[in-house]
Amino acid sequence: MSSGETTFSAPRGMRDFYPEDMAFRNRLFETWRVSAERHGFEPYDAPVVESLELLKRKSGEEITDQIYFFQDKSGRDLALRPEMTPTLARMVAARQGALTFPLKWYTIAQCFRYERMTRGRKREHYQWNLDIIGERTVAAEVEVLATAVDALSSLGLDAAAIRVHFSSRALLAALLVALGIEPQHHPATFLVLDKRGKLPDPELDATLRASGLTPDQCQAVWRLLGIASLDEALAMLPPGTDVARDLTEFRAMLTDYGLADIVQFDIAVVRGLSYYTGIVFEAFDAQRQFRALFGGGRYDNLLASVGGRPETGVGLGFGDVVIAELLAELGKITPGAAPGDLAVGYMQDAQRSCAMRLAHALRREGRQVDLALVSEKPKHFFGRVSKRPFARAIYIGPDDVTRGTARLKDLATRQETEIPLPG
Repeated sequence: MSSGETTFSAPRGMRDFYPEDMAFRNRLFETWRVSAERHGFEPYDAPVVESLELLKRKSGEEITDQIYFFQDKSGRDLALRPEMTPTLARMVAARQGALTFPLKWYTIAQCFRYERMTRGRKREHYQWNLDIIGERTVAAEVEVLATAVDALSSLGLDAAAIRVHFSSRALLAALLVALGIEPQHHPATFLVLDKRGKLPDPELDATLRASGLTPDQCQAVWRLLGIASLDEALAMLPPGTDVARDLTEFRAMLTDYGLADIVQFDIAVVRGLSYYTGIVFEAFDAQRQFRALFGGGRYDNLLASVGGRPETGVGLGFGDVVIAELLAELGKITPGAAPGDLAVGYMQDAQRSCAMRLAHALRREGRQVDLALVSEKPKHFFGRVSKRPFARAIYIGPDDVTRGTARLKDLATRQETEIPLPG
């Protein structure tokens, strides 16, 4: 290659998927699909390009600065979606009068964010979204968590490998009010709490003071993070509140679903998106070596903000990047593409017709068949297919056509079975 020749690669933070990469991606997507539909969720989809105005208003403070945006040839402000929930809200609001609630919908959406890349974070990713809209009880939260945990189990991750941490924005809001911090200061406080550990504490403390909190109130906010259990948090609230009732029911339902050992209270879970209003949650590997596997929570105001009637919702987003890294770390991803069924080759052009008719017959039976496009010597054919993920192979020579049978060879055991050739 000459020194002046240009080489190309995928844009920074984006990925190419070669066949061996697609094997895992297909397995993951199928696991997500099966778990969603096993739990009664219906599929939906939408364009990857969305209205910039919708995303700016609905995606929250941090994501707004990470949007890939552009103008089309008619001057419309558009963007690549950074997440799916605003689009879901738009779709539901558009047909709200014709839909039957509660809705249980899922999708696997490609999303884009221009952000600093770290381990487990790229500028594009696929995300499995589960949403239940129109159910006001905390059964909705438990249902989406049960579905996500089911998918993790199908991927080989049990209760010893995963922890789901939950809290509640409504609980935090009630605790802040009890500490004398008025609701107008809550959005800034939530944002600061969500960034704890990501930015230095003095910088976060300065942000709290800039939002109008006194030094004593700032210290009270930090003391909240010392709450170690749900019972301790609930003891700080007046008895009989809606927040206490919901969280008590939520904990009981977790036991009914067999999730009590996996899902645990963590006052520090806030979630960065501004539209969350109730219970919020994030899942991590048990050793906390990776970023969150999935996260989500309840949102009460999103539909009304895009022109629909007020309706509550619970959503969960589960990305493909971190789960792939975790499964690779645990040795649960087998390198290479998924095995195909069989390869068919032939020695001379005179056997091409027979090979084609055999491949056609096998494909009609539902078999996966790779047919050689040209004649090959046996050594070349078996050398080639051994480098591809085939389970079996059939090689047809003139003697096979004469006999009317061929040998089906298991490439792992080397055992051969006679099969009839089409007449």
